[in-house]
Amino acid sequence: MALVLAPEPPVADWLDSLDAQIERSPSFFDGRPVVLDLGALPSEQPDVAGLLQRLNGRGIRIIGTEGAHPSWQGLEAWAPLNANSTRPARPLDVPDERAAEQPAPQPVQESSSLLVDHSVRSGQSIVFEKGDVTVVGSVASGAEVIAGGSIHVYGALRGRAIAGLTGNHRARIFCRRLEAELLAIDGVYQTADDMSAALRGKPVQAWLAGEAMLLAILD
Repeated sequence: MALVLAPEPPVADWLDSLDAQIERSPSFFDGRPVVLDLGALPSEQPDVAGLLQRLNGRGIRIIGTEGAHPSWQGLEAWAPLNANSTRPARPLDVPDERAAEQPAPQPVQESSSLLVDHSVRSGQSIVFEKGDVTVVGSVASGAEVIAGGSIHVYGALRGRAIAGLTGNHRARIFCRRLEAELLAIDGVYQTADDMSAALRGKPVQAWLAGEAMLLAILD
């Protein structure tokens, strides 16, 4: 899993906006692999390699690029990605020639939800792409919960909650006490500075309405 960052022209204005975001949430990119989508930049964009170096200097760890123009030089350090998704590929099992002689394995039904029956401590990361995650406890500052579906936190949510990871725009986030650093659903996110002060410390749910994230106090 990686974050996707997409520079837009004019690049100087885009960098100013990025710097403002980093100032509001200094730890947003900490430890996060980032894929840079360069598709929005014109083919005549000068010094694209310099742009990547400036991003690297801001502590943004770029692991690859997408949409780079063939004429741009100096991008070898950031290899292009051939896949359309930044999520890790699934392992491919090479079939054994003797498999035809063996009985076919019975399908195993996987759970579509994950129950975490304890609090998530700072520095911990809970990732479950197959469905919902329920935390019976709190999520500490510096911790994160990432789910393919919805996220339910029966305690204080102080860290990051990222729902709808696999493109589920109907996913929601629920918590008993909102003190989050970041909420994200299907790529739409709000940081602590974006959230209304009236919601802090309250039981809250978050969901998407089009391209906007809405937050409301739970009755």
